[in-house]
Amino acid sequence: MAAQCVTKVELTIACTNLLDKDVGSKSDPLCVLLQNTSGQQWYEVDRTERIKNSLNPKFSKKFLIDYYFELVQKLQFGIYDIDNKTIELSDDDFLGEFECTLGQIVSSKTLTKPLVLKNGRPAGKGSITITAEEVKDNRVVLFEVEARKLDNKDFFGKSDPYLEFHKQTADGNWVMVHRTEVIKNNLNPVWRPFKISLNSLCYTDMDKPIKVECYDYDSDGSHDVIGSFQTTMSKLKEASRSSPVEFECINEKKRQKKKNYKNSGIVSVKHCEIIVECTFLDYIMGGCQLNFTVGIDFTGSNGDPRSPDSLHYLSPDGVNEYLTAIWSVGMVIQDYDTDKMFPVFGFGAQIPPSYQVSHEFPINFNPSNPFCNGIQGIVDAYRACLPQVRLYGPTNFSPIINHVARFAAAATQQQTASQYFILLIITDGVITDLDQTRTAIVNASKLPMSIIIVGVGGADFDAMEFLDGDNGVLRSSSGEPAVRDIVQFVPFRKFQNSPKEALAQCVLAEIPQQVVNYFSTFKLQPPKNPAANNRGKRE
Repeated sequence: MAAQCVTKVELTIACTNLLDKDVGSKSDPLCVLLQNTSGQQWYEVDRTERIKNSLNPKFSKKFLIDYYFELVQKLQFGIYDIDNKTIELSDDDFLGEFECTLGQIVSSKTLTKPLVLKNGRPAGKGSITITAEEVKDNRVVLFEVEARKLDNKDFFGKSDPYLEFHKQTADGNWVMVHRTEVIKNNLNPVWRPFKISLNSLCYTDMDKPIKVECYDYDSDGSHDVIGSFQTTMSKLKEASRSSPVEFECINEKKRQKKKNYKNSGIVSVKHCEIIVECTFLDYIMGGCQLNFTVGIDFTGSNGDPRSPDSLHYLSPDGVNEYLTAIWSVGMVIQDYDTDKMFPVFGFGAQIPPSYQVSHEFPINFNPSNPFCNGIQGIVDAYRACLPQVRLYGPTNFSPIINHVARFAAAATQQQTASQYFILLIITDGVITDLDQTRTAIVNASKLPMSIIIVGVGGADFDAMEFLDGDNGVLRSSSGEPAVRDIVQFVPFRKFQNSPKEALAQCVLAEIPQQVVNYFSTFKLQPPKNPAANNRGKRE
């Protein structure tokens, strides 16, 4: 499973117009934060301080929470009037509560909502305001480095140099944080520009030692040391193209042996700049919308929907694998889409009134308005559509991918990171238009778009694994490579016996990185980013 996108989010709480439970003075409120793991189990995460005599408290203590994009993280904020010294809240007056998901908070950045009592009624005119901020140091260092007159370590040809950057840990050990590419057969190499996070390089301490080692690469793994030097970020930062910072590359063994040893070459740092990079939450909190579209496979291989062994058969409780996949993924993504109107298309069916085969029909049969209202709206439209279509074929993905790509291409006309498109395709099997689909994906890789494919049923999904670029770069039929990996494929059967959240966790784990990669590649800033003027610029 892909690494989870964990970042810490700090929540600041303020309330207004709280109920007054104290005679002769005002309430003494405190806010308690509860989190729901799954099911009905709530546990306490933390509490703010108690503020005396205030119906409009602004709490100074912040809540710190681990944020996972791919989970629905349910939170409950409870406000209590504290009039005793006990830890228990059951003996304190309850002033109201508010429940939501962490996704709702970060996508709003600031959320103001009314407080309610345990019976669901309003807690007077009381309201709560929750403000989210990501806790991070997202500074990175951009480097341009070259070298000249390096020692030649090879009998035949010249050295094949590369650099390694190391930071020093608290116990004095050196840990490698970056390795450049190898430049073959060259004693005056110019390495490609590269970046290292400031925290990785020196724990953000400008005066912490950094060790740079230069090696001659050998294919058998016995790389020879050409030389090394130590420096600090303070020193490196002085570099500019007109005035590079230069270091003698020293080989200690050679220096001890040779009397007139000078150095083993010069490493020249031409550019060293600290910039601030946007994170996934910078884009989300800055107003980027995630647009969610669903494509559903209505080909004949699914089986007759009236038959219990069909993948489209609705069980007595009204579900099947298609609906479970839509619920699981949709429940997470809906928090990041303000209007919660989702276009949903079917493919591979004969559709009324003429029963022509279509590979791109709105399941509500309204081409001018293919939107379903919320995840429940998708479920309702799917259930209504099933009896009206005839399952047919073939299994063509490219029309729906190209459909969403047209909207993603239109979004590229905007000058900010305002929209990103996520297409969920649920299918039972073998793809027919593989060449056209490969080309569609390669074209989509240049757009603000990601594709999730969930395979239902027991078919052989080898072709799908091939579309997921985890095992190498996907190429179009003409050989053009995808500029980034935008497809995530999972077989549903892998999650049949897992908790319902597991599928979403797996398919959505790569989305944050894909969003960041796209917008950072095209240097697009979040639409509403107060720090936008400083982003991507010198510190």
